[in-house]
Amino acid sequence: MPLIAQLSDPHITVGPLAAQPAAGLQRALARVLALEPVPDCVIITGDLVDRGRPAEYDVLRERIERLPLPVHLVAGNHDAKAALQEAFGLAETSYAAQYPAFTVVVLDSLNPALGDAGLLGDEQLAWLDRTLGARPEVPAFVCLHHPPVRVGIPGMDAIRLVDGPGLAEVVRRHPHVARVLAGHLHRAVTAGFAGTVLSVALSTYRQVDLCLREDRPVAFVPEPAGFLLHRIEGGECVTHLVHTSHTAAPFGAF
Repeated sequence: MPLIAQLSDPHITVGPLAAQPAAGLQRALARVLALEPVPDCVIITGDLVDRGRPAEYDVLRERIERLPLPVHLVAGNHDAKAALQEAFGLAETSYAAQYPAFTVVVLDSLNPALGDAGLLGDEQLAWLDRTLGARPEVPAFVCLHHPPVRVGIPGMDAIRLVDGPGLAEVVRRHPHVARVLAGHLHRAVTAGFAGTVLSVALSTYRQVDLCLREDRPVAFVPEPAGFLLHRIEGGECVTHLVHTSHTAAPFGAF
């Protein structure tokens, strides 16, 4: 019974504003360890740090290297590819991790030329197609930061994944994709996508206001933080929302 914990958008930073995002990530990781059974791995779907600075990645590394679970990191628009690679010894920011019962495929939608919007590009989409085709007998989780569809929040839709249709074309060819996992929205959002399900995780730090008006700028609200837990059994994937603030749930010693 594979279990995958999906955290997102911790926005770790340093200096006077560092305490709240760090505490949010700490609570989420501690809650992951208190789950029974403990998940097989943790995926953090982007905006790992706030400004892409090496000192921020040092703080993040100190937090997650203590976790007795594999952690798969996804680059977001607030990240910096070179600093992320150096801090965690990553040869590439697109990679696949094979588990006996599932595959995790990490994509890099960070594209500084587009500002806060995301792009995968033809080369990465071709790599995804080959990677998914290599192991069709087990469920796959395709992970990226930018959601590939509009969700109705105008300010966030303006900075979604630019080549979402291209991603959909690839995913549709591989029915063993159990979930497409994304972040960026700072909200828990679910949508049908290319024959599977898109699961967008809320932030471990702070949430985006759910405002669907065209003339309203993006704003943050102190709604509960948390993460998603994906459970596979009998070929079916079920996703649970796990709150890490505003909750009386147990926390592990971490």
